[in-house]
Amino acid sequence: MRIELDAPESVTEPHRWVKHQPVLAMALRRGSIEMGLRRSEMKRHTYDAGEMSLVPRHLEKWFRNEDLHALFIGISDVALTAASDGTSGEVELRRVDNLVDARLGALVEAAKAERIAGFPSGKLFLDSVEQALAVALVNGYAVRHRSVQTHRGGLGSARLRRIKELVDAKMEDELTLCEMAQSVELSTAHFSRMFRKSTGESPHHFVLRHRVERAKEMLPAAEERVLDVAVACGFKTQQHFARVFRRMCGVSPTEYRQEFLGH
Repeated sequence: MRIELDAPESVTEPHRWVKHQPVLAMALRRGSIEMGLRRSEMKRHTYDAGEMSLVPRHLEKWFRNEDLHALFIGISDVALTAASDGTSGEVELRRVDNLVDARLGALVEAAKAERIAGFPSGKLFLDSVEQALAVALVNGYAVRHRSVQTHRGGLGSARLRRIKELVDAKMEDELTLCEMAQSVELSTAHFSRMFRKSTGESPHHFVLRHRVERAKEMLPAAEERVLDVAVACGFKTQQHFARVFRRMCGVSPTEYRQEFLGH
């Protein structure tokens, strides 16, 4: 998933705009753009804050950004294909202007917040957001697709054990949704659905929980700095580690250590 911030440029002359990958754009404040197949036939489009535009692949138009600040999110073919359960060929999405969709909006806001924070949650979190976006786009805005199937049951005990072994082995490293799915030979979309059905939580939350559990084992050792524990458990910053730890345990890592050593 590619995330870009687009703001008005000082040069207001129209230019050729080419997008070979589906893009979902959200207006960050009220503003307008002009677009058209020909430079002489450009039309103005005004967006309120939170309104979105779904731009299909291979779009070529004349474009001028008048005063619109927007967040652009590129959705990969891999994610769209996985959301279509491996349907062959490109997934074609409809062009939609002034799109209001609560589910898509919430996912874009999550990506926006992650970008502002400096991407502390890592690639697995963005992979999960992208896959959720892809499923929503395929279900609601695809020109042609095979409906997402409903699967009974979930992942078997052997596959769940393989996932846990992978998470333990890559505790200090970046872990992607694709790696987790490939380890049990499933598409990312199928894996995400089956994993939640089996465990009641998302792959991202599962990984965070296991990293926090490992941290709880390490924190009682007084010689370990909190920063060292954070890095050893796969957190990019001590601040992100502290925030996740407090959310899951109700206390900060330092408070947890002090409470444990006090007893």
